[in-house]
Amino acid sequence: MGTIGFDNEKYLEEQRHYILERVAQNGKLYLECGGKLLFDYHASRVLPGFDPNVKMRVFQSLKDQIDVIICIHAGDIERRKMRSDFGITYDTDVFKMIDDFLKWGLKVTRVVITRFDDEPGAIQFKNLLEQRGITVYTHHATRGYPNNVDLIASEEGYGSNPYIPTERPVVIVTAPGPGSGKLGTCLSQMYHDHRAGRKSGYSKFETFPIWNLPIDHPVNIAYESATADIGDQNLIDHFHVSAYNQIAVNYSRDLEAYPLLKRILQKITGEDCIYKSPTDMGVNRCAFGIIDDEVVRKAGQQEIIRRYYRAACEYVQGIGTKDTVDRSRSIMASAKLSSDDREVVPASMKALQDGIKRNKGINGIICAAAILLPDGRMVTGCNSPLMHASSALILNAVKVLTGIDHEVDLISPAIMQSVTKMKRDVLKGRGVSLNLDEVLICLAMSCAISEDARRAAEVLPLLHGCEVHMTHIPSSGDSSGLRKLVLNVTSDPKFPTSNLYNPA
Repeated sequence: MGTIGFDNEKYLEEQRHYILERVAQNGKLYLECGGKLLFDYHASRVLPGFDPNVKMRVFQSLKDQIDVIICIHAGDIERRKMRSDFGITYDTDVFKMIDDFLKWGLKVTRVVITRFDDEPGAIQFKNLLEQRGITVYTHHATRGYPNNVDLIASEEGYGSNPYIPTERPVVIVTAPGPGSGKLGTCLSQMYHDHRAGRKSGYSKFETFPIWNLPIDHPVNIAYESATADIGDQNLIDHFHVSAYNQIAVNYSRDLEAYPLLKRILQKITGEDCIYKSPTDMGVNRCAFGIIDDEVVRKAGQQEIIRRYYRAACEYVQGIGTKDTVDRSRSIMASAKLSSDDREVVPASMKALQDGIKRNKGINGIICAAAILLPDGRMVTGCNSPLMHASSALILNAVKVLTGIDHEVDLISPAIMQSVTKMKRDVLKGRGVSLNLDEVLICLAMSCAISEDARRAAEVLPLLHGCEVHMTHIPSSGDSSGLRKLVLNVTSDPKFPTSNLYNPA
């Protein structure tokens, strides 16, 4: 663990240079940004060394040439669609994105609500943004879409959308997630530009699949697993092969959409499309940052297994489908992988069995967890009447990293008793054992009175990116703590108790 397979600086320079080439080619460039511009933990997992924010660093280096438009689908606002990585809704994520962009020196003043049909939630969202000084535009569903190109690229189609004025040569068009109307917004803008005699063009900035890696490369297979719920398939871009006699990998939706998109672009510009393939439309230079293929192959394999566990857990939680589980399992099998190829899985099961045997089935030993430390050591933990398995796991891990004896109490018994008493007698909690969020707070409190606690807290950042597996689905408090520590977590698709309500 800890081996680097990706060079951020090399990638940053390649990506920056290539975007500027596209600007020179198109005049004004509408750059549709798929995936995550910030906190791209999928990329950092499959490309060890990848800075989750390096794509924003690319844009920061061009900030004097960039405007930003954020898109959000009105239906996603109404349905309260969630981003699972942050645990927040798409509309809340728009607020977060605006703040995040500003921290990187890019001010966002334009948001467009797509496929707007006077939804009450979308209207409330619009009003809230406008009260904070953000200009909000609304685009209705495009008439004639997807097949009637003449109607789409007309005054009744894209022409019916209000134009979003921008001043700079690169316009980033981004969104909280897929299906937010980014492409439609780019094409609508291009339609208005060309009607007014202004030259502009379109490109797509996505990281995966990586077009110039083999189709069966684990990093590309990991993308397919990550999109198992929407059925994306990696395919050879036959348009690219035909035009350039060069193998390129793309995904099924892009290949299906290309002929139509090409026709729309030709209708808008009145000229032959400059792009000979959907791969041509992209500006992805990610492969040029890979410096150790073996490292990223192994990381991709681990992500494939992680995605299977995620799909299985979402299914039993009622937020996923059996088809997604079956597809994820099939992808894992086609990559010749199994759960045992993830070292922390058998380690957590052994910890559970040892815990049950040691306690002879008493003391509530029903859950265990394992973590693989950066130096290759495996650490485990089981739940107890005092704390959850993830809480025990993290305390055990920092003890190992600091060399503190296993029997030492990192959290003051007085603090532990006070918190459990509060949960039991005042908050009337169903359980009093401490979840990971609570344990991290208790550890911070103990730092004021314990040198061991202070030493332990100081090494918590060393756990960043470590692999963790739990024998049961973590509670909300555990999930929050694990996410804050930026751990790569999987769990068996089982609940820790038979209770239907488990907020701890």
